[in-house]
Amino acid sequence: MAGARGVRLVAVNIDGVLLNDTFSPVIHRFVVGRGGVWSAAMERELLSQPQLRAAAVVAGWCGGSPKEVVAAYFEERARFLAECPVRVVDGAEALVGRLRGLGVPVVCYGGLGREHFDRYLSHVARWFDGPEYVCTDAFRPGVREIAGMFGVECDEALFIDDVARVGEAARAVGAGFIGVPSAYVHSFQRQLMREAGVRHTVSHLDEITEELLRRVEREMAEGRLWPEPAGAAGLAGVLAAAGA
Repeated sequence: MAGARGVRLVAVNIDGVLLNDTFSPVIHRFVVGRGGVWSAAMERELLSQPQLRAAAVVAGWCGGSPKEVVAAYFEERARFLAECPVRVVDGAEALVGRLRGLGVPVVCYGGLGREHFDRYLSHVARWFDGPEYVCTDAFRPGVREIAGMFGVECDEALFIDDVARVGEAARAVGAGFIGVPSAYVHSFQRQLMREAGVRHTVSHLDEITEELLRRVEREMAEGRLWPEPAGAAGLAGVLAAAGA
């Protein structure tokens, strides 16, 4: 990819992009089942956060320690996956192939450990660069850290993710972002991405064409990908998402 300051890295989230979204349904069921009220604010507090930080939010109103909440959550997740298994999303392999064709490093990332990647995407692992997969649980959302691992500036990296918080972090440091918001009926991610100023969202991976990728790169190079912050309050929220 070429441009005044071309994209030099593409980072693709695993769950909700390459694999089906098995987090939104479980988290919703986990919270509502313990008397919580699901809302856009609640969803924003829990998704793409380190496990213990998200668990501390839940523990604050339902009791228990963050570690106990994490253990209970994964028990709930195991029950859910028995009914609705993890699967590779239609179009995922074709998307990775298109990204490889751009001639820049491509890496996969997510909040679970390496074994999750190896279990479901080992057949395309060779298509990813560097460590192939980066577990971001210790530093979510991970925009700065992933760019740093590959020695590129944040505004040279493009992220493809299903969570608005990652988009907010990308916006704060000038990184590129394409949103793939969940189709889960109780998800607020499309709304949250719109509020975060995300310009490009897709409903299916086939919509992430070479044309779209090059358009995003041009907008990044020309400083047109993100709107100007809506005042100090809006800027503060974006910076907070990035850990700035």
